[in-house]
Amino acid sequence: MALHKIRDFYPDYRDQFGDHDILSYSLYAGAGDDKVGSVDDLLVDEDGRFRYLVINTGAWIFGKKVLLPIGRARIDYNNKRVYVDGLTREQVENLPEYNSDMTMDYDYEERVRGVYRRESNPAMMQSTTTVDPTSASASMAAGSGAVSDRTFDYQAGAYDRDSYRYDYDADLYNFNDRDQTLKLYEERLVAGSSRRKAGEVTVGKRVETETQHVSVPIEKERVVVERVNPSSSEVSATVGTDAFNEGEVVRMEVYEETPEIRKEAFVREEVRVRKEVDREVVEADETVRREQLDINKEGNPNIRD
Repeated sequence: MALHKIRDFYPDYRDQFGDHDILSYSLYAGAGDDKVGSVDDLLVDEDGRFRYLVINTGAWIFGKKVLLPIGRARIDYNNKRVYVDGLTREQVENLPEYNSDMTMDYDYEERVRGVYRRESNPAMMQSTTTVDPTSASASMAAGSGAVSDRTFDYQAGAYDRDSYRYDYDADLYNFNDRDQTLKLYEERLVAGSSRRKAGEVTVGKRVETETQHVSVPIEKERVVVERVNPSSSEVSATVGTDAFNEGEVVRMEVYEETPEIRKEAFVREEVRVRKEVDREVVEADETVRREQLDINKEGNPNIRD
């Protein structure tokens, strides 16, 4: 009845366990916070069923590793802890030490089982009644209780290395009969949006120059001197005393307009800068996964789903 380390039997066991990999979980005695060690390894039988936890009892006995039957463990996945009810320091001292290089055989397992049997039911070891393993197994299948609840004389040769079966010690190995929680995960698409900077727009002003042509009409005065011949009546007129006076002049002011060109600034137009939000729907296809239960049955068990 060979035993294998979980890593050797299931090389990809971490993929199967996911976040429920109990290796390196802390070990606690009872339901309190009395930490006594940690889980170093997990041993399975030839069918891949969990049989033992390899625990490092460094908190009690430095460097000593022992086997804990899987049926004695309560696993708290949320807190990454393994609880063992009734585990004592004396019990650990009586257990044979485990070495990862050793060969596991029937005699070694019997020594381990013997310690846990004495702790769970001391009166059972004093029994002299021999129970046939076949009938005991049949009674368990009928649901009348575990073998450890009956009078079973382990010292009287009720079984040997060839006939022993783990279900004879249901309280030590029936891990699957305990209430366990199996989480089924399902992926779902979570759609959302994130705001990121797509670019930047800078709006500024610059000055352009051009030459414009304007026409400004102006007026300039000029003096026109005309010689006018007098009429015959004026010639015959008697010349008065103002004739032939020297220095007599006529003064006339002459004006002209000069162009005045200046520049005035005025608002040609206004430019408003604002942002608008364009909304659109982006379609995407993704593959999601869902975990389903695969129930493998051996024999004809009654299963209620």
